[in-house]
Amino acid sequence: MCSSSFQMMGPVWLWLWLLVAEVLLPVHCQPFSAHGDKSLGASQPASHQSLEPAPAYHKVTPTITNFALRLYKQLAEEVAGNILFSPVSLSSSLALLSLGAHADTQTQILESLGFNLTETPAADVHRGFQSLLHTLDLPSPKLELKLGHFLFLDRQLKPQQRFLDSAKELYGALAFSANFTEAAATGQQINDLVRKQTYGQVVGCLPEFSHDTLMVLLNYIFFKAKCKHPFDRYQT
Repeated sequence: MCSSSFQMMGPVWLWLWLLVAEVLLPVHCQPFSAHGDKSLGASQPASHQSLEPAPAYHKVTPTITNFALRLYKQLAEEVAGNILFSPVSLSSSLALLSLGAHADTQTQILESLGFNLTETPAADVHRGFQSLLHTLDLPSPKLELKLGHFLFLDRQLKPQQRFLDSAKELYGALAFSANFTEAAATGQQINDLVRKQTYGQVVGCLPEFSHDTLMVLLNYIFFKAKCKHPFDRYQT
């Protein structure tokens, strides 16, 4: 995964390479009684209720938040100084990786994120991430956010088409064939792709890798928004 960085672009723009997982709790409003009864506890006939099912991402956001807190606590005990990471990037990448695993391996990957597969089956986990990534990708007049996954697979690997289709459908992941015996050329290919997706702001995210590499799973984030309280350009 690419490293994170900060860069100021003028006095009011802040470029962040960080995505914060936000727990969006479902709120259901019950209409008042036609007879003027404003008691929130009053039951209504089923035909008058307009409850909509919660978005699928509600099944994964609490777990992502707990995963982020557990990981931060562990890193804080081992790392001195500031800590910067993206909970959504890490958790979605591991969940994507679990698509290619089976039986105990798949279970262990998802449970390491904190999912209880008895309460939330693997299929619901993947649909939850699909919903979350789709929601984050929706256009907004206040900010610009790009989040994506790439899979670079060595030419000698023969992944099942079902895995590639699911990775693209659920996580928007694009797969590319790579020749890792030519480390310099393949590294340049990967870095060029990331630089293009991040408008030239992330350069050289993958400095090197070993010749026996068979797969690279890469996640990138581009986030642009105005600061509520802009930094003084002469003090940064």
